[in-house]
Amino acid sequence: MTFDDLKTARPDLAFIAHWIKPGAHVLDVGCGDGVMMDYLQTDKGCTGYGLELADEQVLASTERGVRVIQQDFEKGRLALFGDDTFDTVLCLSALQMMQHVEALLRDIVRVGIEAIVSFPNFAYWPHRVALLRGRMPVSKTLPYQWYDTPNVRCATIEDFRALAAEVGVEVIEYVALAEGKIVEFLPNLRGELAVFRLRKRSGARSGAVAR
Repeated sequence: MTFDDLKTARPDLAFIAHWIKPGAHVLDVGCGDGVMMDYLQTDKGCTGYGLELADEQVLASTERGVRVIQQDFEKGRLALFGDDTFDTVLCLSALQMMQHVEALLRDIVRVGIEAIVSFPNFAYWPHRVALLRGRMPVSKTLPYQWYDTPNVRCATIEDFRALAAEVGVEVIEYVALAEGKIVEFLPNLRGELAVFRLRKRSGARSGAVAR
């Protein structure tokens, strides 16, 4: 998969890919159909694994040549990986589906030197308008109706910044995206997707990254 292919299919992932160094060892938590790992492997020479539970998504990832561990990572979490096993851990558009967000955040910055998370920004202005009209928001980043959504968490950019500080996770940088482009003016109002780069607050790091 080329960068142009990724940008056409998922402009948000194309932006996030710029934050991942060529040759990095990557863990994609909730990898879905494996499109991100497919791109990272073929175009940036990265190695690593996807974690996924759903059978059909595991199959789709495997067909792309992605190595997948089928696991409910909310139950086992990431205990099978040691500290700083990966250069980068991804959790993209999956955080809002997690029951134990605090524990997952601590885990991904433990096993990764850096982590990148993304989630729908509930403070995006069309979401606010929907709530003012007395309806639950439905949008590109929140495509489900209230009765069939897999999402169990609703968060804004400011909510996540506060949570990161509470659980001892350092925010390296963050952006709000709309159609895969950075929103600089009023990001919490105008950004549909929040993307954060994270690391452990402590400066301690292990020297080598296991492969």
